[in-house]
Amino acid sequence: MSDIKTIDARNTFCPGPLMELITYMKQASVGDTLELLSTDDGTATDVPMWVKKCGHEMISSEKKGDVWHLMVRKAK
Repeated sequence: MSDIKTIDARNTFCPGPLMELITYMKQASVGDTLELLSTDDGTATDVPMWVKKCGHEMISSEKKGDVWHLMVRKAK
């Protein structure tokens, strides 16, 4: 199992956090897990929609304080 790569997109706004995730996802290997940190509430909707559309796996989406923690596994 690979390490979790954390992407800190806090204090950026739509579509910034999603664009950061896409950039790192392109560099990741199948099976890698990425954690996206975001303070933009739109991320909680945008990321799961993109993950489903692209066929990856949404592991979790949780808001801790002001920060969204979204875990995504690259599936293909």
